[in-house]
Amino acid sequence: MKKIILSLLIFAAAFGMAFAQSDIQVLTVIKYNKSESITVKQLKARCETYQKQMGKKLTLDEKKMVLKSLTEEKLILQAAQKAGITIPDSAVDQYFMQGMSQQIGVNVTEKELNDLIKNSQGITLDELLIQQAGMNVAEYKNYLKNQLIAQQYVLSLNQNEMQKAVPSDEEIRLFYESNKSSFVWNDMMKMFIVLVPKGNNPEAARLKTNDLLNKFVSKKVTVEQLSVQSQAEGSGFQAGEMILPKTEASAAGIGMPYANLLKVFAQDEGYVSELQETKDDFRFISVSKKYAAKILAISDIVQPDTTVTVYDYIRANLTQQKQMVFVQQAAQKLADDLNKPEYVEAKKTGAALDKLLEWGD
Repeated sequence: MKKIILSLLIFAAAFGMAFAQSDIQVLTVIKYNKSESITVKQLKARCETYQKQMGKKLTLDEKKMVLKSLTEEKLILQAAQKAGITIPDSAVDQYFMQGMSQQIGVNVTEKELNDLIKNSQGITLDELLIQQAGMNVAEYKNYLKNQLIAQQYVLSLNQNEMQKAVPSDEEIRLFYESNKSSFVWNDMMKMFIVLVPKGNNPEAARLKTNDLLNKFVSKKVTVEQLSVQSQAEGSGFQAGEMILPKTEASAAGIGMPYANLLKVFAQDEGYVSELQETKDDFRFISVSKKYAAKILAISDIVQPDTTVTVYDYIRANLTQQKQMVFVQQAAQKLADDLNKPEYVEAKKTGAALDKLLEWGD
């Protein structure tokens, strides 16, 4: 019996080693600016990302397409690095948070987003991204950074041509007519909010919030003054105006139950709340202005307190779409030009490649 168990253990160890050895097999070597390998493990990781997004397993041909895409991506990235193109981490962080804030409809910091996900789903932002994209936050940001560097390089080579990729007046008006029902204002309000974190001294936070509330109600301080004061180092409170639609996402973004937000929406302009307590802070709010829901004309502004009209908004978005298509086409042309034997060495081809790509089948 001991011999059988030992044999099984040896078999299991060898089986695991075979998988590990397979994962480190080099499929392709990129050598435009430096020698860089694409391994089975790297390809698996990228395929896993696509499979999570698509909700299905990739076929052998699709895996080969991913390998080709990964090769082209690394070629362009190496060319960009050789040209001295860089993107600061701060820009990547900003791009990441803009995308995340856009998804939930409220501008939030990374910590606020992580707290929101923990409270609503019981998992961290890291865990959510791994579920959705197969990458944690750091890995996803690194992926974004590489994409931005490559995009910046392609743009630097095609700046003049890209400027011509703009929609005509006819295209803008046709888009509006085709999508008129989507250009609406939900019920919105401009809210001024002041909050004092509890920190290690909740009672002191309560007293400070109450003092700020009394000064505000008695008009000893204005919205503008409190907003400025909150920015001072060591102010101990946060304050600012925001425009919120009547949605659950808006309520979650400011740490307020949706039912409470609906009660605020029922108040008149000029309303100032009493001192309120949440798990993490004391706060009060004021309703500066309310906006009723309506369908927007093409000349209307898209959002209160801005000068951007629906026409401007459509033009900007159609321009972005056209330029995105142009950049994709320019990137593909660049990749085709770089994908030469002197820059790309396929280490596995034919049946040998097929065998290494058979995982999960």
